[in-house]
Amino acid sequence: MTTSSAPGKVYLFGEHAVVYGEPAVPCAIERRARVSVEPRDDHRVRVESDDLTLDGFTVEWGGPADEHHDVDVPSNLVEAATGYVDEALSQARDAIGDPEAGFDVTIESDIPLGGGLGSSAAVVVAAIDAAVRASGETIEPEELADRAYQAESTVQGGEASRADTYCSAMGGAVRVEGDDTRPIEAPELPLVIGYDGGAGDTGELVAGVRALKEEYGFAADTVETIGDLTREGEQLLAAADPDGDPGPVLLEELGDLMDFNHGLLSALGVSSRSLDRMVWTAREADATGAKLTGAGGGGCIVALDEGQATRRALEYSPGCDQTFRAELATEGVRAEE
Repeated sequence: MTTSSAPGKVYLFGEHAVVYGEPAVPCAIERRARVSVEPRDDHRVRVESDDLTLDGFTVEWGGPADEHHDVDVPSNLVEAATGYVDEALSQARDAIGDPEAGFDVTIESDIPLGGGLGSSAAVVVAAIDAAVRASGETIEPEELADRAYQAESTVQGGEASRADTYCSAMGGAVRVEGDDTRPIEAPELPLVIGYDGGAGDTGELVAGVRALKEEYGFAADTVETIGDLTREGEQLLAAADPDGDPGPVLLEELGDLMDFNHGLLSALGVSSRSLDRMVWTAREADATGAKLTGAGGGGCIVALDEGQATRRALEYSPGCDQTFRAELATEGVRAEE
């Protein structure tokens, strides 16, 4: 059995706008998906998961329909999870030059599924890496990131950006603008995550923004403004000491931009009552800034707070299912023992 893990991520700035060629700055966090792969003697695929914030499932395909699955969770969630795995394995088969390769796959994750922390990207990155290594081959992180993006793009109908998969493969903070992807320096930021226990429909939310952008000029301007805001945030990070304390001034400036970014995303219709409630709870505590992260519609927010007040306030906030502090994951995909 060969196991790889890959980190989740939060967006400091730029989600949704990145789909239209504007820059985004996500950073990897130490919440990981772990995928174990064992090659099979036939061409079938069996996927098993005991968590992924679901009740657990086992799915098998490549054989008769009546042997196809053992599922005790809503079918749309299973289809989403297995769709990403299926495309990841297709990319792995292409990388090793064996289109008929079969695999047994086991997934474990402490990243909320669909919560805006890059769960699908982490699973795809880890699955490709583990399947390639299980077949006796290796794959470089840049190629892995590209193949993971191709897998996500297929599942998401061509609406995916490279941000999530590149960040998960490379680790640390990254900058993504269209096909231009590169790591950037960033200090260790005091990130606090609030999770409402739900999940947004990424495809539906992206389509909604696209419809607004095509119908209203001010919506297109809002997307461009998110890009301008992201460039401002990138400049702040570039001026900071990556090995030092970010300091109160930088945290205030980054926090202001995060607050502004959340307002723009809300205007585009991708926030929700639970996300807005958590954002305001964080701001009314000691957070210097707070915003949703990811596609929206439910899921997670990210806040900046060096103390404990924001986390405690979120713990008692109605609609917040869990909260935790997230450290920057300086290492991307990696082999696990």
